[in-house]
Amino acid sequence: MYKKQYQKKLITPEEAVKLIRKDDMLVHGLTMAEPPALLRAVAERLRQGDLEKMRMFSVLPLDSVCSTILAPDLIDCVEAYSGFVDSGTRGLVSTGLNYYVPNHLHQIPRLLEEFIGVDVCITTVSPMDDSGYFSFGTANDFTSTAARASRVLIVEVNRNMPRVFGDSLIHISEVDAVVENHETIPNFPCGDKQPEADIIGKKISQLVPDGATIQMGIGVLPNAVAEQLENHNDLGIHTEVFGPGMVHLIKEGVVTGEKKTLHPRKHVFTVAQGDQEMLEFMNQNPAMESYPCSYVNNPGIIAQNDRMVSINSLIQVDLLGQCNAEYMAGHQYSGTGGQLDFVRGAFDSKEGKSILAFYSTAKNNTISRVVDRLDPGAMVTTPRMDTHYLVTEYGVANLKGKSTRERAEEIINIAHPKFREELYQRAEGMYLI
Repeated sequence: MYKKQYQKKLITPEEAVKLIRKDDMLVHGLTMAEPPALLRAVAERLRQGDLEKMRMFSVLPLDSVCSTILAPDLIDCVEAYSGFVDSGTRGLVSTGLNYYVPNHLHQIPRLLEEFIGVDVCITTVSPMDDSGYFSFGTANDFTSTAARASRVLIVEVNRNMPRVFGDSLIHISEVDAVVENHETIPNFPCGDKQPEADIIGKKISQLVPDGATIQMGIGVLPNAVAEQLENHNDLGIHTEVFGPGMVHLIKEGVVTGEKKTLHPRKHVFTVAQGDQEMLEFMNQNPAMESYPCSYVNNPGIIAQNDRMVSINSLIQVDLLGQCNAEYMAGHQYSGTGGQLDFVRGAFDSKEGKSILAFYSTAKNNTISRVVDRLDPGAMVTTPRMDTHYLVTEYGVANLKGKSTRERAEEIINIAHPKFREELYQRAEGMYLI
């Protein structure tokens, strides 16, 4: 029965995108779940003038999106909105060609349902099983909510997309059109590692107790932390982003999930970003469970994990403990994402802690990331009332329970030595010291 439904709905990408109407709001699968065949077909409709105008909401668009719908020649046809800012959208946002929608990640599903609206959802899914279910694979996040809130759901079936358990399934009866495309899913870029990363990783690892449940962000620093956790025992995973560093810890027996108080023995995530080894590891793995970000990133849910430790990064911190993780050089550089979700959820956990890590300087030690005051216009991603641990290559600062004087001194002590005297002088001028 399900195979008949599948065959009835199986069409070409070109036919499928004809379901998109003028001014529709399109939401696509996140990062590794971007559906390239459908995206190319949408771009072609726009170029031919068959589809005059559309809107799109995306987060962390990679090449499949940036080279199609966000291509320069289609700027006048696409009204683009972004829930995060990265290399793919930074230039567009700074020039007013892409509109950033401020959010906490756990709120995006509700924003899509109640405030933004979804007309069409397109995403890559795993092949259908005998019971008629596809899996969202690497991208549950807000994609699963958008899929069910949309007027039209088109899935791009790819045998390279892993089948993942948890709340990650969608039935053929919920799908309006199916296309097939089995091209290799590109690896998610990680970035270049700086020498200080291992030093920071080691300092963070010393703050993580055995039996802790961990969350780590994306990029080089989280992988450096993972490398330093190899001698730990019975760690668990409840994370926004699942990546290669976590795969390594599971394979080494460091992560077992045995001590987790929520979803014991399960590795819980909402989006996966990594390489082919990660995709193969996730496929049909009963220990892997994904859920919408409205669940995984909900601070109240996060706090149910005893000994929860969140590890994220920032761009700049001031002497009050205010953390900026999204603003640089006068422009929106990144986004809030799930940072504050996990900062608050982890601290509210029994024996939990949140950690914000960063290199002490930028541009070859010429700019201090510890400043007296955040740059004018800079966004406060994590308010001073929420900041717990700060870590650089020069040390660890625990701000909880400290006075404004003690906090300023702790923060200055983890700054690069060449900037400390000036920071002390600025602190005196602010009547902090």
